[in-house]
Amino acid sequence: MGGAVVDEGPTGIKAPDGGWGWAVLFGCFIITGFSYAFPKAVSVFFKELMHEFGIGYSDTAWISSILLAMLYGTGPLCSVCVNRFGCRPVMLVGGLFASLGMVAASFCRSIIQIYLTTGVITGLGLALNFQPSLIMLNRYFNKRRPMANGLAAAGSPVFLCALSPLGQLLQDHYGWRGGFLILGGLLLNCCVCAALMRPLVAPQVGGGTEPRGPQRPSQHLLDLTVFRDRGFLIYAVAASIMVLGLFVPPVFVVSYAKDMGVPDTKAAFLLTILGFIDIFARPTAGFITGLKKVRPYSVYLFSFAMFFNGFTDLTGSTASDYGGLVVFCIFFGISYGMVGALQFEVLMAIVGTQKFSSAIGLVLLLEAVAVLIGPPSGGKLLDATKVYKYVFILAGAEVLTSSLVLLLGNFFCIGKRKRPEVTKPEEVASEEEKLHKPPVDVRVDSREVEHFLKAEPEKNGEVVHAPETSV
Repeated sequence: MGGAVVDEGPTGIKAPDGGWGWAVLFGCFIITGFSYAFPKAVSVFFKELMHEFGIGYSDTAWISSILLAMLYGTGPLCSVCVNRFGCRPVMLVGGLFASLGMVAASFCRSIIQIYLTTGVITGLGLALNFQPSLIMLNRYFNKRRPMANGLAAAGSPVFLCALSPLGQLLQDHYGWRGGFLILGGLLLNCCVCAALMRPLVAPQVGGGTEPRGPQRPSQHLLDLTVFRDRGFLIYAVAASIMVLGLFVPPVFVVSYAKDMGVPDTKAAFLLTILGFIDIFARPTAGFITGLKKVRPYSVYLFSFAMFFNGFTDLTGSTASDYGGLVVFCIFFGISYGMVGALQFEVLMAIVGTQKFSSAIGLVLLLEAVAVLIGPPSGGKLLDATKVYKYVFILAGAEVLTSSLVLLLGNFFCIGKRKRPEVTKPEEVASEEEKLHKPPVDVRVDSREVEHFLKAEPEKNGEVVHAPETSV
């Protein structure tokens, strides 16, 4: 824990694709659920907070905004911590921070104090759990990784469906202070999930622990060389554009229904429909992506998912009644689930295991800016036009643009890169014959043999590994 070597994970160790990996997947499912659902679920306390502190809705909405900003914007900080200390210690500290923030918030006397406790401290704690859990999932799964990512991503809609009613129940029985205190206790489960993140151990040699050679020199705690990868650059640009419009429809669809004259209860049910479809869409998308014939084209499938989502936004803008919005939520739930299941799987495939911890932190930082810009820009457009149709059209256009950026960028900049030449079978056979052919008149100097034997132990513990193939 106190070493200065970058935590790149054990090189040369094959991902188990099961075993303890299922426990890691379970922990990642819970962490993903808390990370994505908690900023939305805490909104059930907003009305009571408004009454308590005499503030408006815009002031209370900053709580969720700060939570999301911390979750996305602290990506590079999480990468540095993981590379410096490892995943499990960072997640344990993050679980304590997440719980401490909500417990402290239950004693707050002003909205500014709630911003600092619930927003900053709890948001930082969730961020310190979310990113390392994905890194561990990437290390434990390879062949089954798309399916594992889909199952882990399903934690978001499942927890959203559970935490929102639970929050309302806690508020009714214990008030917002008691509710915050109990939610803080629930967030301690993040520490339990952290304990499940057991590091992979190097295989034993001859019944004993594999001998270790000298440690490699300290490397950069945040690997900025990922920006040299064209695949990563294209992905980062596309993901940032996508986030501008991805979260806009769920924010405005209930208000859109109410503007049509739909009762509040029926309008709120639209999000339940969306979340229910999302629960099944994510694992299904992960399973399909994991198929042998589909997995090499995961980038194109992700591009299709974004295109499908953007097209759904555009068609949803034409809805004129409640039935139309129900159909919109069904198809949006499918496309949204596909995007959620594939976004990190594609990033893992592009940058590989060794650089993923730095790459995801940098991507989340870029997305943080888009998260803060997206919904407010839709709100300003709505204030200017008073027409929800234009908000959905703007969101759809942004997501469609991101799909085209990823598709065209991958096809022209990555797909045409020269692939490594494959050695023909006959060439391999001839090489083997040369290797097994007895040497002809080879003289060996005894001094060279002595020098070789002395230098050989220095190589023990070093594993030469080839970089993962980029998409």
